[in-house]
Amino acid sequence: MIWPDDFINKILLGDCLEIIKSIPGNSIDMIITDPPYGHNNNNGDLIANREKALGRHNENVNDKARPILNDGKEAEEIYEQMIIEAKRILKPDGSCCCCGGGGGPDPMFARWSLVMDKYLTFKQMVVWDKGPIGMGWHYRRSYETVLVGHKGPNCKWYDESSQIENIIRPRFRGIKKIIPSKDEHPTEKPEGLASFFINLHTQEGDLVLDPFCGSGSFIRACKDLKRNFIGIDLDPKWVSRTRERLRQEILI
Repeated sequence: MIWPDDFINKILLGDCLEIIKSIPGNSIDMIITDPPYGHNNNNGDLIANREKALGRHNENVNDKARPILNDGKEAEEIYEQMIIEAKRILKPDGSCCCCGGGGGPDPMFARWSLVMDKYLTFKQMVVWDKGPIGMGWHYRRSYETVLVGHKGPNCKWYDESSQIENIIRPRFRGIKKIIPSKDEHPTEKPEGLASFFINLHTQEGDLVLDPFCGSGSFIRACKDLKRNFIGIDLDPKWVSRTRERLRQEILI
């Protein structure tokens, strides 16, 4: 692949850690992504497990595991290597916004915060309050986190209201949780969540990277907001779905 014609405004199939090596340093305005958490998508099956334990059947709940590639123990190393590359490819003052799950019993978002701060400047952990009632059993999970870091001492910031909190409250700017159907990505995120951060940290024409783009909701937000984008995913199914979603030509 040759930069930039084969990258910009394309969805690329492959290992993001290999593809990122071809991206020049200081060239990306923002990274926004939802990487594998290393939980083997157990979170997505908690409701089904609860229904089974209570001897109930809910036809609206997916009762089959839908594994995500690289969602085992290797996810920790993949995340750290991605952050190392982020330090290289981000422009000075460029931002990295990374979904980090929430709750327990494995607080990977806490570890990931420290990893981000090791290589970038950690700015904030934003809590996305998805509203009642979330997955799980005890202390049901009604929030997720988005970890925000930036390259260098400053962070590009394009809001002048001074009203942005570190909590995204239910239905703020139309952002609402998604309960994925059997045909949707098992960790589908709303476009509005990405739009919120993209508007804060970039301007029209800036270049945004999502190295774990899944079914492309964050990429769709980029396109709608007139940002250039690069999407990468390892799973041919979701790359094909995202290209179809964006009505792009199929790239070999």
